Amino acid sequence: MKKILSKTGTSTVCIILLITIITTIVCWNELGSLVRTGNYDNTDNMVETIMAKSATPGVAMVVSGQGKTEYRNYGYADVKNKKRVTEESLFELGSTTKAFSALAVILLENEGYLSLSDSTTDYIPSFEPTIKGEKVNITIHQLLAHTSGIPPWSIRLIPEGTTEDMLEKTIHNVSDIALDTYPGTAYNYATVNYDILAMIIEKVTGKRYQDYMTENILVPLGMTDSYFSTGQEKESDKLTKGYRVFFGRSLEYDAPRYYGNIAAGYLVTNSKDLERWINAQMGIGDMPDNLLKAIQQSHQVDIKTAGYEDENQYYSFGWSIDTKNRVVSHNGSNPNYSSQVLIDLEKQQAIFVLANLNSTVPSLIANNIYENMNGNHMNKFNYDDVYLLIDLVFSFLVIIAVVILCVQAIKLVRGIKLNIKVEKTRFRKMIGSSIELILSIMLLVLVMILPYLLDNNYLMIKVWMSYSMFIWMGLTSINCILSIIINIKKIGIIRSSL
Repeated sequence: MKKILSKTGTSTVCIILLITIITTIVCWNELGSLVRTGNYDNTDNMVETIMAKSATPGVAMVVSGQGKTEYRNYGYADVKNKKRVTEESLFELGSTTKAFSALAVILLENEGYLSLSDSTTDYIPSFEPTIKGEKVNITIHQLLAHTSGIPPWSIRLIPEGTTEDMLEKTIHNVSDIALDTYPGTAYNYATVNYDILAMIIEKVTGKRYQDYMTENILVPLGMTDSYFSTGQEKESDKLTKGYRVFFGRSLEYDAPRYYGNIAAGYLVTNSKDLERWINAQMGIGDMPDNLLKAIQQSHQVDIKTAGYEDENQYYSFGWSIDTKNRVVSHNGSNPNYSSQVLIDLEKQQAIFVLANLNSTVPSLIANNIYENMNGNHMNKFNYDDVYLLIDLVFSFLVIIAVVILCVQAIKLVRGIKLNIKVEKTRFRKMIGSSIELILSIMLLVLVMILPYLLDNNYLMIKVWMSYSMFIWMGLTSINCILSIIINIKKIGIIRSSL
């Protein structure tokens, strides 16, 4: 009987089937979550559906409406030890920390320590950014509104570390940065803006940033469980474990620490303390008059100095502010945590959602709860989250890369044999191998520079992205090298036959 498949072809099919079967078995639950619609009949079902689809281990939230507060907790603070999330579970806030930092700047202006129109170099002489080679001045207000012109990619200039000089090192790294736009002309979100503000706070108060914030904001508001994480403190037993997604699953992830980014993303807090924060934004609860005044100022928008995000949407004082509906909001993300706050100042409604995975899940949950509170339908989960999409796409690409690697390994082990007796066939194979060789070299170079094409670097990819992306880059590089070797050998065989 004539064989339909060659030995190599049979091996390839078997490898593909084996990898497909193993992947399906291992990721059965995750694959099911991708295709199931889920239940959105009520808040609990909505949250549980979104958590399942995004592989989010734990979610905590506080919801306030008309002076009444409700805590809702889901999933695990620590999956391995089956420790449930409670209203006392601590999470890193990420960029929702920025509203706290901006509030401190307002307090200092009200006390006469600084003016928002002051130049940053008045307080940090070494900070001398440039545009088109010329030095320019950036005001404190422009830092607050992300209109400084500092490029978003500057986040990669924040050094990893937990020593007390990390804030100073961060400022040093951006001191002569080339701006994207002239200060005050365009909104361009760059987290480093708030690290520069932290340094200004330290300069004018003579205190560490975290000490001033604790004494003047956290303590007066009664946020006694909250603290600014520097990496030096003893880890609280209430702190949730952080996670990252990999092949549709969440894996515990102890992310690198960036003390130099403390003012932009490292407030650690829980639902109980955030109840005091969101109520303070609505003028509810006891607090010092100077703090209440500063909070009210933080919700005001000066169109001339605020960052323009969209129609009726401006960035000012650590808030994204809807001037038409009087809604202030902000999302936050660290490599292994995320958050979303949404406060309707007009209707006195507020939601703060925390998750121990970096994703847009808190934003979707908060928006759904807000819509539900106002009699509207909740939105179903969409796979438009960049981190989840990267994991989904590159997990699939990893499987393909493994199959290709196995096939190429079989070719090398068995040896390369070419049927080149016919001159026409010899010429065709020479052209084909040459093209494959060139494409393999091009792909190898592309993979090696991919992080920089994405306006990042290898460290940022490693810290923020799914492991699947890093694994794919490694496997594809190996495949390219093997392909180069195979095609060089093919070309050598063809040439020797001439």
